[in-house]
Amino acid sequence: MIRTATPADVPVIHALIRELAEYEKALEEARATPDQLHEALFGDHPAAYAHIAEDDTTGEVVGYAVWFLNFSTWRGVHGIHLEDLYVRPTARGGGHGRALLTELARICVERGYQRLEWSVLDWNAPAIAFYESLGARPQDEWTVYRLTDEALTRAATTRSP
Repeated sequence: MIRTATPADVPVIHALIRELAEYEKALEEARATPDQLHEALFGDHPAAYAHIAEDDTTGEVVGYAVWFLNFSTWRGVHGIHLEDLYVRPTARGGGHGRALLTELARICVERGYQRLEWSVLDWNAPAIAFYESLGARPQDEWTVYRLTDEALTRAATTRSP
């Protein structure tokens, strides 16, 4: 079962984010607090949205998706950027990841959004195979760049000549 997250889900979303970070070998980078997540998802001006995957039998939360809107200047419409998709290892193969992606694709179609996109670590072969089985294709011509921490601060204070 897939449902829209509620404020009561923040603790389990936080726990799942930490599980995902550990799986991706980057637990020390997962610094978001439950209060930050609550504000981002349910504050006055939500920056992101979340869906929950529950086990149909037990009702246990087994996965989540966190996403936000992006915008294509070429197409002139919004799309969805999937920030996180995670299903607990014990629940994988049960259709939860597919159901989460299906729900996001449904939202895109319903609202006239023309893209659903995300990033995947190049070493995560099971995820890549899963995404490609759905018809997703890598955008090999694009390289992701990111500024964080000290580099972000330097960029913010650098003056042009």
